[in-house]
Amino acid sequence: MDKTVTLKTTLTISGATCQGCAKKIRNALEPLTGSTELVEVDLDKQTVALPDGIDAEEAARIVTETGYPAEPVQAEGGECCDSQSEKAESCCASSKEKKVTLSISGASCQGCAKKIRNALESLAGSTENVEVDLDNQTVTLPAGVDAKEAARIVTETGYPAEPVQTEDEEDSDGQSEKPESCCASKKASSCHGSQSAEKEDTADAEATPAQSFRDQQRKNTDTEEQVALSVTGATCASCVNTIEKALMSVPGVTHAHMNLSDNTATATGDADPQALVEAVESSGYGASVIENEDEADARKQEEDQKQYKTLLVKMAVSLSLGLGLMIWGMGIDTMMVTEANQLTWINLGILTLGVMIATGGHFYTGAWKAFKHHNANMDTLIALGTGTAWLYSIVVASFPDALPEMARHVYFEASAMIIGLINLGQALELRAKGKTSEAVRRLLDLRAKTARVIRDGEEQDIPVEDVQKGDQIRVRPGEKLPVDGVIAEGSTRIDESMLTGEPMPVSKGEGDDVSAGTLNTHGSIIYEATRVGSDTALAQIIKLVKKAQGSKPAIGRLADKISSVFVPTVMLIAVVAALVWYNVGPEPAVVHMMVAATTVLIIACPCALGLATPMSVMVGVGKAAEYGALIRQGDALQTAGKLDLVILDKTGTITEGRPAVTHVQASDSDESKLLALAAGLEQHSEHPLAEAILAKAKEDDIEPLKVTGFEALNGKGVQGEHDGQPVRLGNRRWLEAEGLAMDNLDEAARRITEEAGTPLFLALGEKVLGVIGVADAIKPDSKAAIERLHQAGIKVMMVTGDIDATAKAIATKAGIDDYRAEVLPEDKAEVVSEMRGKGYTVAMVGDGINDAPALAAADVGFAIGTGTDVAIESAAITLMRGSLHGVPDAIEISRATVTNIHQNLFGAFIYNSLGIPVAAGLLYPLWGILMSPILAGAAMSLSSVTVVSNANRLRLFRTSHQPTADKQKE
Repeated sequence: MDKTVTLKTTLTISGATCQGCAKKIRNALEPLTGSTELVEVDLDKQTVALPDGIDAEEAARIVTETGYPAEPVQAEGGECCDSQSEKAESCCASSKEKKVTLSISGASCQGCAKKIRNALESLAGSTENVEVDLDNQTVTLPAGVDAKEAARIVTETGYPAEPVQTEDEEDSDGQSEKPESCCASKKASSCHGSQSAEKEDTADAEATPAQSFRDQQRKNTDTEEQVALSVTGATCASCVNTIEKALMSVPGVTHAHMNLSDNTATATGDADPQALVEAVESSGYGASVIENEDEADARKQEEDQKQYKTLLVKMAVSLSLGLGLMIWGMGIDTMMVTEANQLTWINLGILTLGVMIATGGHFYTGAWKAFKHHNANMDTLIALGTGTAWLYSIVVASFPDALPEMARHVYFEASAMIIGLINLGQALELRAKGKTSEAVRRLLDLRAKTARVIRDGEEQDIPVEDVQKGDQIRVRPGEKLPVDGVIAEGSTRIDESMLTGEPMPVSKGEGDDVSAGTLNTHGSIIYEATRVGSDTALAQIIKLVKKAQGSKPAIGRLADKISSVFVPTVMLIAVVAALVWYNVGPEPAVVHMMVAATTVLIIACPCALGLATPMSVMVGVGKAAEYGALIRQGDALQTAGKLDLVILDKTGTITEGRPAVTHVQASDSDESKLLALAAGLEQHSEHPLAEAILAKAKEDDIEPLKVTGFEALNGKGVQGEHDGQPVRLGNRRWLEAEGLAMDNLDEAARRITEEAGTPLFLALGEKVLGVIGVADAIKPDSKAAIERLHQAGIKVMMVTGDIDATAKAIATKAGIDDYRAEVLPEDKAEVVSEMRGKGYTVAMVGDGINDAPALAAADVGFAIGTGTDVAIESAAITLMRGSLHGVPDAIEISRATVTNIHQNLFGAFIYNSLGIPVAAGLLYPLWGILMSPILAGAAMSLSSVTVVSNANRLRLFRTSHQPTADKQKE
């Protein structure tokens, strides 16, 4: 076969996640192409395109040494760039096969992909014949497979699918489409095989928390259609149940959730937003689609403030009337209707009715709507209770002779005071609810209002909403960054504590990523906007926190089931209590019957049950976000507190994920000279070990010595010339083969090896000057974080692809209980499953693509925010800083939140379990006590306020880790 004519040489790469990475690749390839403008880096497809005629193998080598594993794949013509290569022939052969392709939605992790492969196994003959591309949301099957049947199977599995095309399908003009490269998918290549786990992890460590998190969240948004609604009229758990059922009845909705704590509802799936609004309205509640979350939040805050003031006014009016009636009846006149005061009580009854309608009308309209839709809620109980008391009283006042003399007692004051007390309770509850959203509001407050852009050479301040991708933005010291971007000019220190929870500012220079909402603390910089509006990391964090705050853990779903039958049960108890008092109670039986029934209806509090879980979840998720732990699901918040085994990946999780100098030992010369000579030699190299030595020299303010004639020797080291003498830096075997003696460096080399490092010996002329130890160093705070896990009663295990000696050294140094060495990427998930099978509740913590299956298999997956998109998507909790302290932080917050939920639910259940029987008259046979409806109203209001206030205690929670103190120690 002849070599095909190509338009461009193309490489596949991995680990390039930002514009800074792209800039490094372009600069590295400039000597080969003649200009950086001729190097096209596609971060989405993870490809590099070069001019025709460029040596693809040499280009791939350069990019790989820059830190981004690369291989030549294909030219733009659609055929393999080197037909003489077996890999190329494989690519070309596969691209000529006709395959069936499905478009899917909702598949977001390796667990989803596994379900799809298993479902299609019988149709495709083997799971290996089913290719699931999560990035592009496609499924590829062998030629001849029934596309419609395959789409039906995948759809029934839970991922809507439809046939799209067959590769090489001819267009109407008779020309076939160009087949896509079989190796062009991001970070993976079926033709070339996967890179080693450790290489991937090292590359992944280059990503910033903002970049990886932001990119993955944008993918999630693309694959998950969700409509948010603002709901009015919902007051209790029964309302929540009704609204969720109404939304689920809309065709296309796969999941619906109502959050009582902020009165919003979300529907996931493929449904018309207007149909969702109509469904909620048809169930008796108001609804509107949230088009702009910022505007909706601002509008809700304004409405809540107005409602708070309105409730206080209503409370004052109704309580004033109730207290006035009580004083009138007890001091000036009597609460018993007589011939002398009958007309007065009729007039007062009419006045009471007017006040009830004016100050409690929202209860009666809510109850009426619920009744029309065959539902019952908290409004129903309040309306029945106060209505019964007023109706009985007006009958007594109008027809006193129809009742026994002892039964001529009026309860107008009870109706007015109950409404007043409940309005007071709702006002306090509304104020307390507002405090639970402070975490999100603090995030919102981080956003800059304006940006100083440079357009046509002039600086101008514009609203941040008008900033466009590609704009040049100047930020001065003390100013917030308005959007995400890459620094083009200048250097500074950026306070990223809002993003990572880490209080110490981070040094940033040209080519580095910066994020919206972070604070420029030092120099003036100009940076290019890369993500604006809802695409910024801050916007995605806010969206995720809001979503998690609205999620419902398993314990909350149990409360919902109880709440769904709560109101009808209370109404039944009220009827039974009334019948018992009427038939066997003392005289006046009618009065006792009315008082007992009214008190039962008033004291029951379904809103306390409805608020018990979501209020705690809102505060807990917000508190976790403050510590840099972004919780994606309510179940993860609950499960994290039950963990008893944490499995850690090594590279990039326990360790830094990149080589660093750990030892410098000179035989008899100055260590500074040893490092200066090594740096002078390595400044000609792009190897990761060279970067480590140069970084150490820079850190110690050591100027590299001049070295000429640089040469890299594969498998040995590097060499050059200094002052006419040969300089060699490499492994022991090479230098000993050259006849050089190690002198007294054996002990230092052994110590470096025991600590999982690589000893590099430096020789000048015929003398070995010393040894430099380079290792993927353990993060400064990893050992302290692992100790916190031990103190929490959690066992810690490490899994790694490293050899046993290295794994043992790292485990010993970090204080890890157990480890598994030489574990292949695909076997990490098996280790997780094995430990779960032994009865452990397992967390997996990782950052690389090879960790994704294990993250998905664990009870709770923690993704380090500096890791890859796939790892972040597979995890339930994302740690926005690269510190392991995020794991015990999240666990401590989880335990505190679950404890708080238990307290709320216990309080709500105990309150209702004791309050309802007492209201029904349980204590009357023993001590002659029958609760007043007024006292019942006060108790009911207090129960809701207590639940909300208890949830707000979480806002004061602090974990056992103090980042600032740790930093000072470092």
